Amino acid sequence: MTTPPGIRSKTVKEPALKSAPRKASQHNLSGQAYERLEELLICCELKPGRFLAMHELQDMLGFGRTPVHQAVSRLATDTLLIVSPRNGIQIAPIDLSRDRRLLDLRRDMERFVIRLATERSGATHRNQMQHIKRQLIEHGAGMSIDQFNVVDRHIDQLLLSVANEPFVESTLRPLHTIFRRIGWIYHIKTEKIPDLRATVDGHIAVIDAVASGQVDAAITASEGLMDFVEGMFAVLEHEISPALLDCNQTSYDTPLS
Repeated sequence: MTTPPGIRSKTVKEPALKSAPRKASQHNLSGQAYERLEELLICCELKPGRFLAMHELQDMLGFGRTPVHQAVSRLATDTLLIVSPRNGIQIAPIDLSRDRRLLDLRRDMERFVIRLATERSGATHRNQMQHIKRQLIEHGAGMSIDQFNVVDRHIDQLLLSVANEPFVESTLRPLHTIFRRIGWIYHIKTEKIPDLRATVDGHIAVIDAVASGQVDAAITASEGLMDFVEGMFAVLEHEISPALLDCNQTSYDTPLS
């Protein structure tokens, strides 16, 4: 059958339709690679300061080149990785002074997000928050820091989703990763390993106030959490070896003064 003049055959569009699922799948793989790489950074399995080649990360993550390359690009933008044409990929060393300054930025942004989330949360969101609250009350004391970080990440995602401000989300998410790693080091690598009670209670206070629609109480609870994080730095600066913050640095047997 001859196609009438001026009308394109439908078969012209078929390749584009067939490629759509592949693009969606590629996007999902990129997200999975990002989350897995983020996890390895938080628990310092990828040591700060370490150099790797792209193929090493591919083997470690179990993903192909494209999703890993995309994940690396995102984390480089987040300032958690450094990409160099000569040296490959470096896990960015931890600069406690810089992170302490960034806490001021996070504090202000959290205040903004908490207010939006409290004002915009609906019944479904509030039910989810109350469910998380019950889980933390019941299981929080017995959680490991790795288990808690999974819950913490879910709380952050939920609050950002309810706040519904993508501009803030793109900036706050890498800050969450930075401070989740600080928290992991604090709870795992300091001399007197603290339990999770203080941070668990702080998170319970935040989500309870947000779920109850109490803006001022939610902001106050968020400020309390930021104060708790700020208190970590005095301990880390005194106790943590430089080699833990940058594996290329000299290690010391005695605590830093």
